Amino acid sequence: MILIADSGSTKTEWCLTSNGSIIGKCITKGINPFYQTSTDILQNLKEEYTLNNTKPQEIHFYGAGCANEEKNNIVKKALAEFFDIDNITVDSDLTGAARSLCQTQTGVACILGTGSNSCRYDGKTVTHNVSPLGFIIGDEGSGAVLGKKLVSDILKNQLSQETKQLFFETYKTDQANILDNIYKKPFPNRYMAQYSKFLSKNIHIKELEALVIKAFGEFIERNLLQYPNIKALDINFTGSVAFHFKAQLETALKNHHLKLGTISQAPMQGLVEYHNSGN
Repeated sequence: MILIADSGSTKTEWCLTSNGSIIGKCITKGINPFYQTSTDILQNLKEEYTLNNTKPQEIHFYGAGCANEEKNNIVKKALAEFFDIDNITVDSDLTGAARSLCQTQTGVACILGTGSNSCRYDGKTVTHNVSPLGFIIGDEGSGAVLGKKLVSDILKNQLSQETKQLFFETYKTDQANILDNIYKKPFPNRYMAQYSKFLSKNIHIKELEALVIKAFGEFIERNLLQYPNIKALDINFTGSVAFHFKAQLETALKNHHLKLGTISQAPMQGLVEYHNSGN
C-alpha cells in the first residue's frame, strides 16, 4: 500500500494506492512547514484525514514549503506519529510536479496554483530552479499574486468603475475588511488567492484578461527565461490557475516564443503513475 500526498498552501490531496490502483482519496487543509509546526500538522490530520481503515506501508509526501531538510523533518515527524510508520519520504511540491508532468523525461515543470514555482528537470532530479520567494516578493502568476494585483488595482482605481462596482457587488466587502484579512489574519496568501475566481469568471472583460496575461508574462520573464535552452522545450504546468487560465497562459508563452506542453489541474494522477512504475 502506497500513500501519496500532494499539498499546496490551500489543500492536501491524499491518495492510497495498491498495485497501481487507487483505493481511497481524501482532502485535508493545506500543510506548509513554513507556517505550521509538527503539532499543528498532526492536529490537522487528526481532525480531517479519513482513510483510517487502511495503514500504508510507505508514504510519499510532496508539499509547498518542503524546501530543505529542516522543513521536511517538521512534516515527517507529524506523519510518522500519525501513521506510525518510518518509510516516509518528503519532497517539495516542485519535485512532485516534475515527476507528475515529465515522469522520467527531461522537461520544464511549473506550478501555478495558490503559489507558483518552476524548474528544469532531467528525468530524475530538479537541475535548475529560480526560487519562487513567496507571494509578497515573488510567486509571479500564482492565484495569490493574481488576487493581489486585482485587489490593488481595484482599491487604487486602476480599473474601470464598472469592474470596481462588479467586484464589490460580488464580495460584499470594503477596503477596511480586505486590509484586515491581509495584514492581521493568518494565511493572507489563501485569502488573496480566492479573488482569482473573480478573474476567471469575468475573463471576458478585456482589462481583466490583460491583467492576467501581464501577470503570466512576469512569471515567464522572472523565472522561465533563466533556464538553459528553454525555447527548445515544452513548458508543462500543473495547478488550478494554469488549468483555468489556459488560453491566457498560452498567449503569454507565445508572446515570449515559448511552447505550451501539458497542463493538468492537479499532479496526483501523474504521481500515481510515477510511483506505481517502480520509481
